[in-house]
Amino acid sequence: MANTTATLTILSQRDGIDLSDFQRDAKDFGLPADVPLHVEQVTLVGGKQQGSRLIALTVGDITVRVIPTRGMGILDAVRGDVRFGWDSPVKEVVHPGFINQEASGGCGWLDGFNEMMVRCGYQWAGHPGEDRGEFLTLHGRIQNTPADDIVLEVDQQPPYRVRLRGRVDEKRFKFTNFELDTCLTLTPSSPYIEVQDTLTNLSSYDNTYQGIYHNNFGAPILGKGARLHVTGKKVAPFNDYAATGLDTWAQMSEPTAQFDEMVFNIESLGDEHDMAYALLESPSQGQGIEVAYKMDTLPVLTIWKNLDTPEQGYVVGIEPGTSYAYNRRHQWDLNLVPTIKGKESKHFYVRFGLLTNATEVHASKDQIAKVQGETPCVVETTPTVRLD
Repeated sequence: MANTTATLTILSQRDGIDLSDFQRDAKDFGLPADVPLHVEQVTLVGGKQQGSRLIALTVGDITVRVIPTRGMGILDAVRGDVRFGWDSPVKEVVHPGFINQEASGGCGWLDGFNEMMVRCGYQWAGHPGEDRGEFLTLHGRIQNTPADDIVLEVDQQPPYRVRLRGRVDEKRFKFTNFELDTCLTLTPSSPYIEVQDTLTNLSSYDNTYQGIYHNNFGAPILGKGARLHVTGKKVAPFNDYAATGLDTWAQMSEPTAQFDEMVFNIESLGDEHDMAYALLESPSQGQGIEVAYKMDTLPVLTIWKNLDTPEQGYVVGIEPGTSYAYNRRHQWDLNLVPTIKGKESKHFYVRFGLLTNATEVHASKDQIAKVQGETPCVVETTPTVRLD
Protein backbone atom coordinates (compact mmCIF):
# COMPACT_ATOMS: atom_id res chain seq x y z
CA MET A 1 0.00 0.00 0.00
CA ALA A 2 1.44 3.34 -1.05
CA ASN A 3 2.12 5.75 1.74
CA THR A 4 0.13 8.98 1.67
CA THR A 5 0.86 12.21 3.50
CA ALA A 6 -1.41 14.61 5.35
CA THR A 7 -0.36 18.23 5.05
CA LEU A 8 -1.04 21.21 7.29
CA THR A 9 -0.04 24.66 6.06
CA ILE A 10 0.81 26.78 9.10
CA LEU A 11 1.98 29.95 7.35
CA SER A 12 2.06 31.01 3.72
CA GLN A 13 2.37 34.59 2.56
CA ARG A 14 1.63 33.51 -1.01
CA ASP A 15 -1.63 31.73 -0.12
CA GLY A 16 -2.69 34.13 2.64
CA ILE A 17 -2.66 31.44 5.33
CA ASP A 18 -1.75 32.12 8.96
CA LEU A 19 -2.99 29.64 11.56
CA SER A 20 -1.67 31.76 14.42
CA ASP A 21 -2.19 29.88 17.71
CA PHE A 22 -3.47 26.32 17.21
CA GLN A 23 -3.26 22.70 18.38
CA ARG A 24 -3.57 19.42 16.47
CA ASP A 25 -3.33 15.76 17.47
CA ALA A 26 -2.88 12.46 15.65
CA LYS A 27 -6.59 12.10 14.89
CA ASP A 28 -6.58 15.46 13.12
CA PHE A 29 -4.15 13.96 10.60
CA GLY A 30 -6.15 10.78 10.11
CA LEU A 31 -3.86 8.68 12.31
CA PRO A 32 -4.90 6.24 15.03
CA ALA A 33 -5.55 8.09 18.28
CA ASP A 34 -2.79 6.16 20.06
CA VAL A 35 -0.05 7.47 17.75
CA PRO A 36 1.96 9.92 19.90
CA LEU A 37 1.69 13.09 17.84
CA HIS A 38 0.83 16.60 18.98
CA VAL A 39 1.67 20.00 17.50
CA GLU A 40 0.86 23.46 18.75
CA GLN A 41 1.92 27.00 17.98
CA VAL A 42 1.79 29.92 20.40
CA THR A 43 2.48 33.61 19.91
CA LEU A 44 4.68 34.95 22.69
CA VAL A 45 4.02 38.21 24.51
CA GLY A 46 5.97 40.53 26.77
CA GLY A 47 9.39 42.12 26.54
CA LYS A 48 11.56 41.50 23.52
CA GLN A 49 9.80 38.24 22.64
CA GLN A 50 6.59 40.11 21.79
CA GLY A 51 5.32 38.66 18.52
CA SER A 52 7.71 35.70 18.35
CA ARG A 53 6.11 32.37 17.55
CA LEU A 54 7.01 28.99 18.96
CA ILE A 55 6.03 25.59 17.52
CA ALA A 56 6.11 22.65 19.95
CA LEU A 57 6.11 19.34 18.08
CA THR A 58 5.77 16.08 20.01
CA VAL A 59 6.45 12.86 18.12
CA GLY A 60 6.89 9.69 20.15
CA ASP A 61 8.74 10.53 23.36
CA ILE A 62 10.45 13.63 21.88
CA THR A 63 9.19 17.19 22.06
CA VAL A 64 11.12 19.75 20.04
CA ARG A 65 10.44 23.49 20.12
CA VAL A 66 11.10 25.32 16.85
CA ILE A 67 11.14 29.11 16.39
CA PRO A 68 9.76 30.08 12.96
CA THR A 69 10.34 33.75 13.79
CA ARG A 70 14.05 33.02 14.24
CA GLY A 71 15.02 31.17 11.09
CA MET A 72 13.42 27.82 12.12
CA GLY A 73 16.05 27.42 14.84
CA ILE A 74 15.53 24.82 17.59
CA LEU A 75 15.03 26.29 21.05
CA ASP A 76 15.37 22.95 22.83
CA ALA A 77 14.29 19.32 22.79
CA VAL A 78 13.11 16.94 25.48
CA ARG A 79 13.14 13.17 25.34
CA GLY A 80 11.45 11.55 28.29
CA ASP A 81 12.57 13.67 31.23
CA VAL A 82 15.92 14.75 29.72
CA ARG A 83 16.22 18.25 28.23
CA PHE A 84 18.70 18.97 25.45
CA GLY A 85 19.62 22.62 25.21
CA TRP A 86 21.16 25.14 27.57
CA ASP A 87 20.37 27.99 29.94
CA SER A 88 21.47 31.29 28.46
CA PRO A 89 21.30 34.59 30.30
CA VAL A 90 18.93 35.49 27.43
CA LYS A 91 15.63 34.04 28.66
CA GLU A 92 13.27 35.42 26.02
CA VAL A 93 12.73 34.14 22.50
CA VAL A 94 13.81 37.50 21.14
CA HIS A 95 11.99 38.78 18.07
CA PRO A 96 14.41 39.79 15.28
CA GLY A 97 12.85 43.23 15.29
CA PHE A 98 14.67 43.86 18.58
CA ILE A 99 18.08 42.71 17.30
CA ASN A 100 20.66 45.20 16.02
CA GLN A 101 23.40 42.95 14.69
CA GLU A 102 25.82 45.84 14.27
CA ALA A 103 25.70 46.74 17.98
CA SER A 104 28.79 46.21 20.17
CA GLY A 105 31.17 45.97 17.23
CA GLY A 106 29.01 43.53 15.32
CA CYS A 107 28.08 41.31 18.30
CA GLY A 108 24.41 42.30 18.57
CA TRP A 109 23.51 38.77 17.39
CA LEU A 110 24.21 37.68 20.97
CA ASP A 111 21.14 39.59 22.22
CA GLY A 112 18.97 36.66 21.06
CA PHE A 113 21.35 33.73 21.51
CA ASN A 114 19.80 30.96 23.60
CA GLU A 115 18.86 28.14 21.23
CA MET A 116 19.93 24.51 21.04
CA MET A 117 20.44 24.80 17.28
CA VAL A 118 21.30 28.10 15.63
CA ARG A 119 22.00 28.39 11.92
CA CYS A 120 24.89 30.75 11.16
CA GLY A 121 25.24 32.04 7.63
CA TYR A 122 24.78 31.93 4.82
CA GLN A 123 26.43 34.83 3.04
CA TRP A 124 28.98 34.69 5.83
CA ALA A 125 29.49 33.16 9.28
CA GLY A 126 32.05 33.54 12.04
CA HIS A 127 33.44 36.40 14.08
CA PRO A 128 32.65 40.03 13.23
CA GLY A 129 35.11 42.22 11.36
CA GLU A 130 36.18 43.61 8.04
CA ASP A 131 36.72 41.47 4.96
CA ARG A 132 37.38 42.85 1.48
CA GLY A 133 35.91 46.22 2.31
CA GLU A 134 32.75 44.86 3.94
CA PHE A 135 31.91 44.81 7.66
CA LEU A 136 30.59 41.37 8.60
CA THR A 137 28.54 41.01 11.78
CA LEU A 138 28.74 37.95 14.01
CA HIS A 139 27.46 34.73 12.41
CA GLY A 140 25.43 36.16 9.57
CA ARG A 141 21.78 37.05 9.19
CA ILE A 142 19.77 33.85 8.73
CA GLN A 143 18.93 33.20 12.40
CA ASN A 144 17.34 36.64 12.73
CA THR A 145 15.09 36.21 9.71
CA PRO A 146 11.48 34.97 10.05
CA ALA A 147 10.43 31.97 7.98
CA ASP A 148 7.64 31.60 5.44
CA ASP A 149 5.92 28.60 3.78
CA ILE A 150 5.78 26.62 7.04
CA VAL A 151 4.17 23.24 6.49
CA LEU A 152 3.74 20.10 8.62
CA GLU A 153 3.68 16.77 6.76
CA VAL A 154 2.54 13.53 8.43
CA ASP A 155 2.88 10.15 6.76
CA GLN A 156 -0.33 8.13 7.04
CA GLN A 157 1.34 4.73 7.32
CA PRO A 158 3.84 3.37 9.86
CA PRO A 159 6.35 4.47 10.98
CA TYR A 160 4.31 7.76 10.78
CA ARG A 161 7.25 9.99 9.91
CA VAL A 162 6.63 13.70 10.57
CA ARG A 163 8.32 16.58 8.74
CA LEU A 164 8.22 20.29 9.61
CA ARG A 165 9.26 22.46 6.66
CA GLY A 166 9.93 26.15 6.26
CA ARG A 167 11.65 28.60 3.94
CA VAL A 168 13.98 31.41 5.00
CA ASP A 169 15.12 34.05 2.51
CA GLU A 170 18.46 35.84 2.63
CA LYS A 171 18.24 38.46 -0.08
CA ARG A 172 19.86 41.82 -0.58
CA PHE A 173 19.88 43.81 -3.81
CA LYS A 174 23.26 43.56 -5.56
CA PHE A 175 24.63 41.21 -2.88
CA THR A 176 22.80 37.92 -2.46
CA ASN A 177 19.71 36.01 -3.57
CA PHE A 178 19.61 32.94 -1.33
CA GLU A 179 16.68 30.77 -0.30
CA LEU A 180 17.01 28.18 2.44
CA ASP A 181 14.49 25.34 2.53
CA THR A 182 14.53 23.66 5.92
CA CYS A 183 13.15 20.27 6.89
CA LEU A 184 13.06 18.80 10.40
CA THR A 185 12.09 15.12 10.62
CA LEU A 186 10.94 13.00 13.56
CA THR A 187 9.70 9.41 13.75
CA PRO A 188 7.76 8.10 16.78
CA SER A 189 10.03 5.09 17.32
CA SER A 190 13.34 6.92 16.82
CA PRO A 191 15.61 8.90 19.20
CA TYR A 192 16.82 11.10 16.33
CA ILE A 193 15.98 14.57 15.05
CA GLU A 194 17.06 15.01 11.43
CA VAL A 195 17.71 18.42 9.90
CA GLN A 196 17.96 18.59 6.12
CA ASP A 197 18.52 22.03 4.61
CA THR A 198 18.81 23.10 0.99
CA LEU A 199 20.48 26.42 0.15
CA THR A 200 19.71 27.70 -3.35
CA ASN A 201 21.44 30.57 -5.10
CA LEU A 202 18.70 32.11 -7.24
CA SER A 203 21.12 34.64 -8.71
CA SER A 204 22.40 34.47 -12.27
CA TYR A 205 25.91 34.67 -10.85
CA ASP A 206 28.16 32.61 -8.63
CA ASN A 207 28.53 33.64 -5.00
CA THR A 208 30.42 32.52 -1.93
CA TYR A 209 28.67 31.22 1.17
CA GLN A 210 29.42 29.94 4.66
CA GLY A 211 27.35 28.00 7.15
CA ILE A 212 27.83 26.79 10.72
CA TYR A 213 25.30 24.74 12.69
CA HIS A 214 25.85 26.21 16.15
CA ASN A 215 24.51 23.38 18.38
CA ASN A 216 24.63 24.10 22.12
CA PHE A 217 24.23 21.90 25.18
CA GLY A 218 24.30 22.42 28.93
CA ALA A 219 23.13 20.43 31.95
CA PRO A 220 22.25 17.62 32.46
CA ILE A 221 24.44 16.38 29.58
CA LEU A 222 27.18 18.85 30.47
CA GLY A 223 28.83 18.64 33.88
CA LYS A 224 32.11 17.84 35.58
CA GLY A 225 33.39 14.62 34.03
CA ALA A 226 31.43 14.92 30.79
CA ARG A 227 33.51 14.01 27.76
CA LEU A 228 33.57 14.55 24.02
CA HIS A 229 34.15 11.76 21.51
CA VAL A 230 34.63 12.74 17.86
CA THR A 231 35.70 11.30 14.54
CA GLY A 232 38.55 13.51 13.42
CA LYS A 233 41.80 13.70 11.52
CA LYS A 234 43.17 16.71 13.34
CA VAL A 235 42.40 18.99 16.29
CA ALA A 236 43.97 22.42 16.74
CA PRO A 237 43.40 25.39 19.02
CA PHE A 238 41.51 28.39 17.71
CA ASN A 239 43.91 30.84 19.34
CA ASP A 240 46.72 31.06 21.90
CA TYR A 241 44.30 30.95 24.83
CA ALA A 242 42.75 27.71 23.58
CA ALA A 243 46.24 26.24 23.21
CA THR A 244 46.60 26.42 27.01
CA GLY A 245 43.68 23.97 27.33
CA LEU A 246 44.64 21.64 24.52
CA ASP A 247 45.51 18.70 26.81
CA THR A 248 41.95 18.62 28.13
CA TRP A 249 40.06 19.81 25.06
CA ALA A 250 37.67 16.83 25.18
CA GLN A 251 37.11 16.92 28.95
CA MET A 252 34.55 19.08 30.75
CA SER A 253 35.03 20.77 34.10
CA GLU A 254 32.51 22.09 36.59
CA PRO A 255 31.29 25.67 36.12
CA THR A 256 34.32 27.93 36.58
CA ALA A 257 34.19 31.66 37.22
CA GLN A 258 36.10 33.80 34.72
CA PHE A 259 36.40 30.87 32.27
CA ASP A 260 36.91 32.57 28.94
CA GLU A 261 35.56 30.62 25.98
CA MET A 262 37.95 28.04 24.51
CA VAL A 263 37.49 26.99 20.91
CA PHE A 264 39.01 24.04 19.07
CA ASN A 265 39.06 23.32 15.33
CA ILE A 266 38.60 19.75 14.12
CA GLU A 267 39.17 18.40 10.65
CA SER A 268 36.42 15.80 10.46
CA LEU A 269 36.69 12.11 9.59
CA GLY A 270 33.75 10.34 7.98
CA ASP A 271 32.48 6.80 7.52
CA GLU A 272 31.73 5.05 4.23
CA HIS A 273 28.63 7.24 3.88
CA ASP A 274 30.62 10.44 4.46
CA MET A 275 29.06 10.88 7.90
CA ALA A 276 31.11 12.31 10.78
CA TYR A 277 30.15 12.04 14.44
CA ALA A 278 30.54 13.85 17.74
CA LEU A 279 29.20 12.72 21.10
CA LEU A 280 29.00 14.65 24.35
CA GLU A 281 28.73 11.97 27.02
CA SER A 282 27.26 12.96 30.38
CA PRO A 283 29.24 12.53 33.62
CA SER A 284 27.13 9.46 34.50
CA GLN A 285 27.69 7.95 31.03
CA GLY A 286 23.95 7.31 31.00
CA GLN A 287 22.96 10.24 28.78
CA GLY A 288 24.45 11.98 25.78
CA ILE A 289 23.92 14.07 22.69
CA GLU A 290 25.22 12.72 19.39
CA VAL A 291 25.67 15.15 16.50
CA ALA A 292 26.17 13.47 13.12
CA TYR A 293 26.65 15.39 9.89
CA LYS A 294 27.39 14.94 6.20
CA MET A 295 30.93 15.99 5.38
CA ASP A 296 30.45 16.77 1.69
CA THR A 297 29.17 20.25 2.59
CA LEU A 298 30.10 20.39 6.32
CA PRO A 299 33.77 19.29 6.34
CA VAL A 300 34.93 20.80 9.65
CA LEU A 301 33.83 20.88 13.27
CA THR A 302 34.15 23.64 15.87
CA ILE A 303 34.06 22.79 19.57
CA TRP A 304 33.11 25.78 21.73
CA LYS A 305 33.72 25.36 25.46
CA ASN A 306 32.12 28.09 27.56
CA LEU A 307 32.42 26.56 31.03
CA ASP A 308 31.59 29.71 32.95
CA THR A 309 29.13 29.97 35.83
CA PRO A 310 25.49 28.93 35.20
CA GLU A 311 24.43 32.58 35.38
CA GLN A 312 26.86 33.43 32.56
CA GLY A 313 25.96 30.42 30.41
CA TYR A 314 27.53 27.01 31.13
CA VAL A 315 27.51 25.46 27.67
CA VAL A 316 29.42 23.51 25.04
CA GLY A 317 28.91 23.98 21.30
CA ILE A 318 29.27 21.12 18.80
CA GLU A 319 29.30 22.97 15.49
CA PRO A 320 29.71 21.32 12.08
CA GLY A 321 30.27 23.82 9.32
CA THR A 322 31.59 24.78 5.95
CA SER A 323 34.09 26.85 7.90
CA TYR A 324 35.54 27.53 11.32
CA ALA A 325 34.41 30.45 13.48
CA TYR A 326 37.08 32.91 12.31
CA ASN A 327 36.09 36.02 10.44
CA ARG A 328 35.82 35.24 6.75
CA ARG A 329 39.03 37.12 5.91
CA HIS A 330 41.04 34.41 7.69
CA GLN A 331 39.42 31.51 5.84
CA TRP A 332 40.15 32.17 2.18
CA ASP A 333 43.63 30.68 2.51
CA LEU A 334 42.15 27.67 4.34
CA ASN A 335 39.86 26.98 1.35
CA LEU A 336 36.88 27.29 3.70
CA VAL A 337 34.92 29.89 1.75
CA PRO A 338 33.09 27.70 -0.79
CA THR A 339 31.31 28.86 -3.92
CA ILE A 340 27.71 28.21 -4.90
CA LYS A 341 27.05 28.69 -8.58
CA GLY A 342 24.15 30.65 -9.99
CA LYS A 343 20.93 28.54 -9.81
CA GLU A 344 22.84 25.85 -7.86
CA SER A 345 21.71 24.23 -4.59
CA LYS A 346 23.77 22.94 -1.69
CA HIS A 347 22.43 20.36 0.76
CA PHE A 348 23.24 20.11 4.49
CA TYR A 349 22.40 17.23 6.79
CA VAL A 350 22.69 17.24 10.59
CA ARG A 351 21.25 14.56 12.86
CA PHE A 352 20.80 14.82 16.62
CA GLY A 353 20.74 11.64 18.66
CA LEU A 354 18.95 12.28 21.97
CA LEU A 355 20.49 9.49 24.03
CA THR A 356 18.86 8.83 27.40
CA ASN A 357 20.33 5.53 28.57
CA ALA A 358 23.72 3.85 28.86
CA THR A 359 23.00 1.36 26.08
CA GLU A 360 22.43 4.15 23.54
CA VAL A 361 25.49 6.06 24.72
CA HIS A 362 27.73 3.01 24.49
CA ALA A 363 26.43 2.24 20.98
CA SER A 364 27.33 5.79 19.90
CA LYS A 365 30.82 5.47 21.39
CA ASP A 366 31.29 2.14 19.61
CA GLN A 367 30.23 3.70 16.29
CA ILE A 368 32.70 6.56 16.75
CA ALA A 369 35.50 4.15 17.63
CA LYS A 370 34.68 2.07 14.55
CA VAL A 371 34.78 5.09 12.24
CA GLN A 372 38.00 6.38 13.80
CA GLY A 373 39.60 2.94 13.51
CA GLU A 374 43.35 3.14 13.18
CA THR A 375 43.31 6.71 11.88
CA PRO A 376 45.13 8.95 14.36
CA CYS A 377 43.59 12.26 15.36
CA VAL A 378 46.64 14.50 15.23
CA VAL A 379 46.83 17.19 17.90
CA GLU A 380 48.40 20.41 16.65
CA THR A 381 49.75 22.74 19.32
CA THR A 382 49.70 25.94 17.29
CA PRO A 383 46.50 27.78 16.33
CA THR A 384 45.05 27.15 12.90
CA VAL A 385 45.21 30.89 12.23
CA ARG A 386 47.51 33.44 13.79
CA LEU A 387 45.10 36.24 14.71
CA ASP A 388 46.19 39.87 14.50
